[in-house]
Amino acid sequence: MKNLVIGILAHVDAGKTTLSESLLYLSGKIRKLGRVDNKDAYLDTYELERARGITIFSKQAVFRIGDLQVTLLDTPGHVDFSTEMERTLQVLDYAILVINGSEGIQGHTKTLWRLLDIYQIPVFLFINKMDQNRAEREELMAELKKQLSDRCMDFGQTDTEHFFDQLAMCDEGLMETFLEKGRIENSQIQKAVKMRRVFPCFFGSVLKLDGVEEFLNGIGKYTEAPSYPKNFGARVFKISRDEKGNRMTHMKITGGRLKVRDIVSNGDWEEKVTQIRIYSGQKYEAVNEVKAGTVCAVTGLTRARSGEGLGEERNIYSPVLEPVLSYRVVLPEDCDPRVMLPKLREVEEEEPELRILWNEQLKEIQVRIMGEVQLEILQSMIKDRFGIDVSFDSGRVVYKETIANTVEGVGHFEPLRHYAEVHLLLEPAARGSGLEFAVDCSDDVLARNWKNLILSHLKEKVHIGVLTGSPVTDMKITLVSGRAHNKHTEGGDFREATYRAVRQGLKEAESILLEPYYDFQLEIPEKMVGRAISDIERLHGTCRISQVSGDMAVISGSAPVSTLQNYQKEVTAYTRGQGRLFCTLKGYDVCHNAEEVIAAIGYDSEKDAENPTGSIFCANGAGFAVSWDKVKEYMHVESWLKQGKSHENAKDEKNRANPDKWITPDEVDRIFEKTFFANQGRKTYLQKRRPAAEENYSRDVYVGKPREDKEEYLLVDGYNIIFAWPELKDLAKENMDSAKSRLLHYLSKYKSVENINVIVVFDAYRVQGHPEEVIEYDNLIVVYTREAQTADQYIEKFAHVNKGKYNITVATSDGLQQVIIRGEGCALMSASELREKVKMTNEGIINAFREKQAVDRNYLGDAISDEAKRRMQKLVD
Repeated sequence: MKNLVIGILAHVDAGKTTLSESLLYLSGKIRKLGRVDNKDAYLDTYELERARGITIFSKQAVFRIGDLQVTLLDTPGHVDFSTEMERTLQVLDYAILVINGSEGIQGHTKTLWRLLDIYQIPVFLFINKMDQNRAEREELMAELKKQLSDRCMDFGQTDTEHFFDQLAMCDEGLMETFLEKGRIENSQIQKAVKMRRVFPCFFGSVLKLDGVEEFLNGIGKYTEAPSYPKNFGARVFKISRDEKGNRMTHMKITGGRLKVRDIVSNGDWEEKVTQIRIYSGQKYEAVNEVKAGTVCAVTGLTRARSGEGLGEERNIYSPVLEPVLSYRVVLPEDCDPRVMLPKLREVEEEEPELRILWNEQLKEIQVRIMGEVQLEILQSMIKDRFGIDVSFDSGRVVYKETIANTVEGVGHFEPLRHYAEVHLLLEPAARGSGLEFAVDCSDDVLARNWKNLILSHLKEKVHIGVLTGSPVTDMKITLVSGRAHNKHTEGGDFREATYRAVRQGLKEAESILLEPYYDFQLEIPEKMVGRAISDIERLHGTCRISQVSGDMAVISGSAPVSTLQNYQKEVTAYTRGQGRLFCTLKGYDVCHNAEEVIAAIGYDSEKDAENPTGSIFCANGAGFAVSWDKVKEYMHVESWLKQGKSHENAKDEKNRANPDKWITPDEVDRIFEKTFFANQGRKTYLQKRRPAAEENYSRDVYVGKPREDKEEYLLVDGYNIIFAWPELKDLAKENMDSAKSRLLHYLSKYKSVENINVIVVFDAYRVQGHPEEVIEYDNLIVVYTREAQTADQYIEKFAHVNKGKYNITVATSDGLQQVIIRGEGCALMSASELREKVKMTNEGIINAFREKQAVDRNYLGDAISDEAKRRMQKLVD
């Protein structure tokens, strides 16, 4: 049996619920057709829905026709409940889009079409109300092709040459089949519909059951059953509570099977399923097991959230629509807001289009919604469920912020025994793109685990701007540099540094305030077009006359939500009830009165203790705060932007002649004086090296305390050097073992010339159960660290334990390790310096060999007497 999950969507008043009733009636699921105006529709199960005559919550019904079983999900059509509709899309196999034939393509219809495209859901269209005077089939098909897709096809007359000819125009594969065979097989049409290459269109009048049966047969004929994996997976799309208050988790099984008492997990938690229900309208059937493709509700899960993936299903759901209006919840005088907050959280859990916020400073509850109708519904729900009468203030729109220029944000967190520094590149992005996070920082600069942690911290928080404290958007944030400390860095340190880096960057950037905009369609008498256009200009919108039909005109355009949200009342007044305004959310754009809004909100980013803009550094054994505008004077890592790198060619720059992130001795000393010796009044007596290019690779010149005459040791951070030397890095991409062998070969030659012991250390800390391994390679000592120990840790330990016995030099380009090693009184050598020294040593060996060959070479003239030479010369002459 073919099992499909099909959602039904429409602009309000297009006849969506009536079509659902008709499908259930024709399938035999119900015996009597219900009607919205009679308040007896099968799927309008809530009293609020029956009272208002609109669908507020998504519901399901299961029916069969032949070998087809359909789980029908009815979704709200009103724009205020669009997020309730959107969360249903993630579990659909197919969608039915109902269009009002007498009205044509309306504003919200385009929003639905855009969402169906984003979620890549195959669509069947039913054009309703064709019995009304204004509905013309040919004109409507032309409008569908123009405003939705030219792949919309009239499926009223199939199996004709004209039908196949038009169908072939939608897809190259269909065209080839048609040219070859003169017809197109049904299986190919099924595939084209599934791949969204064709959108079947059916026409009729639902109230008269005209065309509904043909439409239902078309669904059975032109759909194909999806395939599912064997392992269990599920997608949660809704949370609700039954009449007894039991928490219901609604999900679609996307793989394997689910049984009662099974343990399910999302990776972070595990809980047991105690009951499985399959709903159809208000009634449900309790079952012991469900298979893939089934939509069910389960009890026992207390931590699952809408949009979450369970089992093999991943958490990839990210809603497109979001609330744009914010209201303060006004509670009765005897109601404590802290007591009311968890109750509202319960409602928010069930209705994710509601955003319940607690303002700690004002000690008040705020709610974000899509529209005023939703506000009325929320008020009724709170009264019915909790018996509390609440009201709301006049409200305001939800603003957002973005930036206009590229900046580097720096965050540093270094109270005593803590350490983290983060550098983030903040770049403006296209309007409506949201936030994007990326990494452009090598493992040599910052370990992969730290980079992953920083990314998770970037994603876990709603970052707010510095103009009004509104969420930031339309921005790309790239991790470009940072630093950790092997002993003192903890996970929470990077959280603080990351948040502060974002805030510091926003303070430096040129911020822009954004506000939400509506796309609108205004239907008014033609004689009032002038008044309407004048109003739209006054409301800071743009518009055009898109259609004139008889004595009515349609004006389309966009305008700020803040100015347009109450305009319907004006339209009703000056058109005496003849005008209608349809609005859909367009997105965010530059605020038309930014200065006025910023002044009215009065947000002070410097006084926001929960979102600090400055950083914490350490001196004299204690942390101290540095304001955002001074942070870059104290930062420990060089500015990424000041290195003269564009974001695009940063990686190429790293592979040029000097790939090291070398920290100068002066900089290391400065860091050291501020940390380790800050409260001791000590000065470092570290050996200073000039860069190799300056000293022409001569013997190092030291300042401060001279080195004692001790045995010399050179410790080499193996992988660090491999990825710093271009020739070894390229070789490592093909074969890491070859790169290691080549490095050891070079160092072996170097060791044979220099009177120094060479220890090469390689990481093996990720190899499970690996013990520390020390081997001899020619004249070198090679160390593979044990599990959970890095090469850095081994080198630092060796330096600490043996600094009194040996003169130790460490070859690395790890900036943090340089600081630590110098703190142990050891010498440093950068990767490029070591490379040049090895190169010079090899060249010296070759030159010495050639000179020796020249000295030791035997010639015939040296072995014969002068008399013999004269005789030989006469023979030549």
